[in-house]
Parts: sequence; C-alpha cells; structure tokens
Amino acid sequence: MFIVLLGAPGAGKGTQAKRVSQRMGLPHVSSGDLFREHERRGTELGQEAQRYLSRGELVPDSVTSAMIRERLGQPDSRDGAVLDGFPRTEPQAQALAGLLAEVKGQVDHAVLIRVPEDRLVERLAGRRVCENQGHVYHVTFNPPRQPGLCDQDGSPLLQREDDQPETVRRRIRVYEEQTRPVVEFYRRLGLLREIEGDQGIDQVTEDILHALQLEVEG
Repeated sequence: MFIVLLGAPGAGKGTQAKRVSQRMGLPHVSSGDLFREHERRGTELGQEAQRYLSRGELVPDSVTSAMIRERLGQPDSRDGAVLDGFPRTEPQAQALAGLLAEVKGQVDHAVLIRVPEDRLVERLAGRRVCENQGHVYHVTFNPPRQPGLCDQDGSPLLQREDDQPETVRRRIRVYEEQTRPVVEFYRRLGLLREIEGDQGIDQVTEDILHALQLEVEG
C-alpha cells in the first residue's frame, strides 16, 4: 500500500507521515529527509538539491525522482510506503506512477492536509531543527526543555534558511503554482481525501486513518 500525503509547507505532512507509518507498519519516505541525507553525504544530487532549497524553490523533478527511486528500491519499501513531500508536481506524480508500475504497485491513497496560510507562516517561522539528527521543535507549540538545545541529543537548534518568514511565503506561492495540480491529479483518479489540518496533532492523525479506512472499505 502506497500512501501520498499532500499539503503546503508547514501543514504537518512530516509529523503525520511518521505517525501514519507507525500505525500502519509502513516505512516513512520523506523527500526532505532524503535531501538532507544526500547533503550530509556530499552526493552530487544533494548538492544540487540544496541550491534550490536555500532559495525556497522546488528541487527539479529529475533530482527528486532519482532520490525517490533509490529509496523505494530498498527492501523495506517492497510492500508499500508513506510518501511525504513527493510528488510535488504533476510530472512527479506521473513519474511515481511509472516507477511503482515497474514493481507492480500503485498509489492507493492521497491525503491532502489543509491549513490557512497565516497559520502555515506562524508554524514554520517558529520551527527549529537540531543540528545533529534533525529533531524538530517549535518555539511556541513544542519548545525544548532547555532553550536552543535538543532534548534528545543536546545539539544546537537552528532555524533553517527556508523557514525565514519571507522564504516561507515564497515557498507557499511556489506550492500553490506548482503543487496544487497534483491535488487535482489525484482527485481525478478518485484517490483524494481532504483533512482539516488546523487542529490538534492527535485529531489530525485519527482523521487521516479514518479517511484511509473509508477508502479501503469503500
């Protein structure tokens, strides 16, 4: 079972993808995590991706698709995955369909998490990420016990360059222009479920799982 989570930057795709993957026993495949992993390893793909991310722009389809293809080729993804941050364009959605067809799979469900723009900016501008492992905090909604330091590994908490308010709004505009067609792509296929994301994390998780169950039963 392959599940795609959709939503603007800050909608909570990463948090919900982790929760859904745990509840459903599927690996969480995050394009953002893959970008950071490739950057840490110093791969050519990682360096190219970072040039775009630092400007709040989408990484080219060819780069992202290559990373996703590599990840889905690993044994733990053979029976499915929860995809977070991919696809972000309609060509990526079409590429994913082709990639999964090679292994006799398909996207089974697409879930759109909706959040108003002002809330997205508030969420992202306050987000902090630990330097070592990428653990995520928020200065208002999920602060660390000790300001500026990760609870789990003690490394410094940083504000990502693409979480600056002006960059966040640019990312949202890019999303609206280039990613919304993906929503319509899955809507046309009858795979789309829309979830209200401006509510408690636990409730969003339950709403997503409920929507998936409705699709399975329907």
